[in-house]
Amino acid sequence: MKVEETNKRVEKLAEQLQGNLIVSCQAYPGEALYGSDMMVRMALAAVNGGASGIRSNSPQDVAAIKEAIRIPVIGIWKKEYPGSNVYITPTLADVEVMIAAGADMVALDATMQPRPSGETLEYIVNVIKTKYDIPLMADISTYEEGIRAAELGFDFISTTLSGYTPYSVQQKEPDMELIKRLAAAVSTPIIAEGRIHTPEQAEEALRNGAFSVVVGTAITRPHTLTSSFVSKIKGGQVPVQAAMSGSVIPVIAQNQDGNVSASKGEASS
Repeated sequence: MKVEETNKRVEKLAEQLQGNLIVSCQAYPGEALYGSDMMVRMALAAVNGGASGIRSNSPQDVAAIKEAIRIPVIGIWKKEYPGSNVYITPTLADVEVMIAAGADMVALDATMQPRPSGETLEYIVNVIKTKYDIPLMADISTYEEGIRAAELGFDFISTTLSGYTPYSVQQKEPDMELIKRLAAAVSTPIIAEGRIHTPEQAEEALRNGAFSVVVGTAITRPHTLTSSFVSKIKGGQVPVQAAMSGSVIPVIAQNQDGNVSASKGEASS
C-alpha cells in the first residue's frame, strides 16, 4: 500500500516538475533575509515568476511556505554532526521531522561519506519506504553515487553536491557531464542543481537530459549577486560593511569571485 501511494505522489510531482524550474529559497543566520517570514515572501515571488517547485531548508521554513503556496515544496534540513561531513538531512530522525513539517518530497545527502551515528543510506531509505509514502530525492556528487541512488530506490536524483565533496569534479560551471551521463544511464528523473547562474545554463541542463532545474543563488541570494557586481567594479575587492548603522548582523565571508564562502556546500546552487 505504501508503495502504491508513493508511486501516485511521485507521478503527481513528475507532472508538476518536468521541464520546469524549482527555486531554492534558503537563508542562513546572520543574513538579512534569514527567517521563515522572509522565505515565505521569497517563495511567493518565485511562484509569481512561474516556478513550479520550491526547495527550502528547515522544518520551520517548509511548514510556513506550505501554508502560503500550492506548488510542491522539497524539504531539506541542513544540520552538522560531529565526525561526519554529511549535512543535508543527515539522519532518519531528520527525514521524519521534514515529513512532519509537510514537505511534498524530502531531499537528503546520498553521497558515499560516512553518516552520523553509523546509520547507512540503505537503512534510512528502507525505513522511510516502509513507514511513509513520501517521495525521496538523492543529493549526489558523482556518477557512481547517482547509480547507487537509483538502485536504492530514490524517486528523484539531484546533482546538488557535485563540487561539494572532495572527490567530485571541482569547477565553477554546472556539471553538465554528470547530468548527461546519469540521464542516459538511469530511468530515475535527474534534477540539475549546482552553480546554475543563467537562464541559458538552465536551458542547457534540460537539453542534456535534466528532468527539471533547481536555481538558488542566482534568484534568491541578493547579497551574493550584489557582491559579484561590487567585486567586478572594485577589481576583486569586496568592501566589508554592515547592513545598517550599528548592525549586529555578521558579514558573510566572500571570495574574489564575489561568491559566498561556506564551510558546507550548496551555497551556489
